[in-house]
Amino acid sequence: MSSTRRIVLAVTGASGMEYARSLARALRTAQGVELHGIVSDAARQVFRHELGTDPAELDAFFHVIHEPENIAAGPASGSWEHSGMIVCPCSMASLAAIATGVGANLIHRAADVTLKERRTLVLVPRETPLSDIHLENMLRARRSGAVIMPPCPGFYHRPKSVEELVAQFTGRVMEQLSIPHDLYARWR
Repeated sequence: MSSTRRIVLAVTGASGMEYARSLARALRTAQGVELHGIVSDAARQVFRHELGTDPAELDAFFHVIHEPENIAAGPASGSWEHSGMIVCPCSMASLAAIATGVGANLIHRAADVTLKERRTLVLVPRETPLSDIHLENMLRARRSGAVIMPPCPGFYHRPKSVEELVAQFTGRVMEQLSIPHDLYARWR
């Protein structure tokens, strides 16, 4: 693989589109990253509702965008090399599909392939409170190799705005993929 690192960002229909937009923006501008996107139809609806803007804004951050119905796209194959995948936000339905290996669409299939190839898969579940089913699916995904990262804000960097909270979480996700950033001040 070349010095350019392919990263896949999948966006599902859970609340938390500000996290998805922040990650897409940061990954798009990260040096040496080629950002591939998979955005579900439900994600587009939630994006419009939560951010009051056209979901095409999100598409503009991706170097390449794959349609969620296209299970013949590169991310569906283990021979298509990439350096990691993030599902942010990750709906409970997508979490369940990923945890049980149900490849109903490209997001689920790409996540399954990421796990089987032992690449980094970061899931950002956005739900509260959590039921036994949610927790069991998270544990099943974790045991299969996924990183489970609910967007739990930290306050040690003394954020002064929601944007600073989102930026800190964005940086933490990027750290899981060893992508350098300067989005927040680390603990000292």
